[in-house]
Amino acid sequence: MAFARPQSDDGFWGWIATVDHKKIGIMYFVASFINLLIGGLEALLLRLQIAQPRLSIINPDLFNELFTMHGTTMIFLALMPMAAAFFNYLVPLMIGARDVAFPRINAFGLWLFVLGSVFLHSSWVLGAAPNSGWFAYAPLSGMQFNNGPNMDFYVFGLQLLGISSVMTGLNFLVTILNMRAPGMSMMQMPVFVWAALVTAFLLIFALPSITVASFMLMFDRLFGTNFFVAQAGADIHLWQHLFWIFGHPEVYILVIPSMGVISEVLPVFSRKPLFGYTAVVLSTVLIGFVGFGTWAHHMFTSGFGPTVASIFSVSTMLVAIPTGVKILNWLATLWGGAVRFTTASLFAISFLFLFTIGGLSGVMHAAAPSDTQQHDTYFIVAHLHYVLIGGTLVGFLSAIYYWFPKVTGRKMSERLGKFHFWLFFIFFNVTFFPQHFLGIAGMPRRIYTYEPGLGFGTWNLVSTIGAWGLGLSFVLLAYNMIQGVRTGERVDNDPWDGRTLEWSISSPPPHYNFATLPRVTARDAWWAEKHPELGQPDGPKTVVDESDHPSDGDLIHLPGPSYFPALAALGLFITSYGGTYRSLTISVIGLLLTIVSIFSWAFEGVGGTHVDPSSGKEVGHS
Repeated sequence: MAFARPQSDDGFWGWIATVDHKKIGIMYFVASFINLLIGGLEALLLRLQIAQPRLSIINPDLFNELFTMHGTTMIFLALMPMAAAFFNYLVPLMIGARDVAFPRINAFGLWLFVLGSVFLHSSWVLGAAPNSGWFAYAPLSGMQFNNGPNMDFYVFGLQLLGISSVMTGLNFLVTILNMRAPGMSMMQMPVFVWAALVTAFLLIFALPSITVASFMLMFDRLFGTNFFVAQAGADIHLWQHLFWIFGHPEVYILVIPSMGVISEVLPVFSRKPLFGYTAVVLSTVLIGFVGFGTWAHHMFTSGFGPTVASIFSVSTMLVAIPTGVKILNWLATLWGGAVRFTTASLFAISFLFLFTIGGLSGVMHAAAPSDTQQHDTYFIVAHLHYVLIGGTLVGFLSAIYYWFPKVTGRKMSERLGKFHFWLFFIFFNVTFFPQHFLGIAGMPRRIYTYEPGLGFGTWNLVSTIGAWGLGLSFVLLAYNMIQGVRTGERVDNDPWDGRTLEWSISSPPPHYNFATLPRVTARDAWWAEKHPELGQPDGPKTVVDESDHPSDGDLIHLPGPSYFPALAALGLFITSYGGTYRSLTISVIGLLLTIVSIFSWAFEGVGGTHVDPSSGKEVGHS
């Protein structure tokens, strides 16, 4: 394919072709934040419809599409890629690397995610949004009960996003294991890097299950196979097993990155090393491992019998142990510390409170008898949102305020930030805590309307008011970020007195990250160099060895930008439309574009840019 190699990644086309992990992280974040706002708008429309009995603001078909797309958007298009955004930007900086292991595969994963998002959202424009729930239970999502293109958008969209996530997982697995700074052992890595490593393993081993399920559903829908057709002898539980073998590790794919954030933020604003580093790391690994053995607690009402229910009840309760270890270590980190109540630390502290509520209700669901009562009620909705918003999203909000100065060189307004925090915290609880009461009262999930006199109206109205207040808090966050980029207070490389290596370089970081790769002998390298009096309770003090600065004649080689990752993703994007609308011609065109792009990518060579570390300027290309 005859495309001139871009000579830099500046300008619009430079961003399209970039393989710089920092720019890719920024694009992941912007796209995931837009998806977060879209998913929130979908939720607000749902809440309006059920704010009171017998409303008819939206029709039942649109309601089905909204709750399906809300769940799909929030999980696959907002929270998962937001974790990828932080991993992309921060992990190489925190381990002292200049980039990820496979920069072009990284770009390929980004564009698959972006185009997968466009593909799923285009279903609204084309009048065929997915409508069988984010879990897409077969056979209800099969042709027998859903013969429009709605669920084809779901199937092909998830396949695009799944390829993106596996690429991301493999990339960070190799990056962390092979590209750490000289001297940095595994037990000297920041906990956030450990969170990225465990999440990468979860992605690699959990996603194949839902990939297999989506391909089987695709074959049922496109070619008339019978993988999920019970009348033809299919196992009625097959989809549930395949989906939840992915679906429960998915909870930890979402939550573990936020746990890593909390483990970085609390020590900085407590001015204490993380209490029990080893215990926190091992509990992270244990959560990832045990999480694969708990999927059937989503299926306690499916009729497996007491033996299977007992086994999965015990395995589910076991997850509470490493989670509790983390909570205790974070509290011990705060205890006796010189706590600074910044916006980042307020969100981190609120994580302990909100996630604990979600965890306690999760232990209730581990017991099959109580789960049977709560199954498919609003109690489950409350639990899920306390875990995924009170846990995952709150951790990411803390990360936004904490690392914003590193990315932009400016601070967001702390005054607006604290107002955002209290607005979020109050209205989050107003929205979701009453849903526990609705669930105990018996209100089912995913109902379009309900009759008066059931006792649901008051708490639904309260929850809807809370949801609109919660939405307002994100508008304030968006305003604060935009103003921060434009007019925020300029900061130096280390405005928070940080612990880890990313705070040792300029804000924003240079293209090459480090003029010379740091040498590390223990954890909390940057903090120990600045404040040796703080010490390390479970390891020796460390310094970043800058004795090997390159001479003026030494150059840094960085991989060059390329259009081919974006073109390869575009080909799969086109193929997905061909499959959705049963067009062999469109599918073949898309596949050919992908194949040609990948071959061109393979033979494009390893040319890149050369940077003079003394000036930070590009001095040549190859």
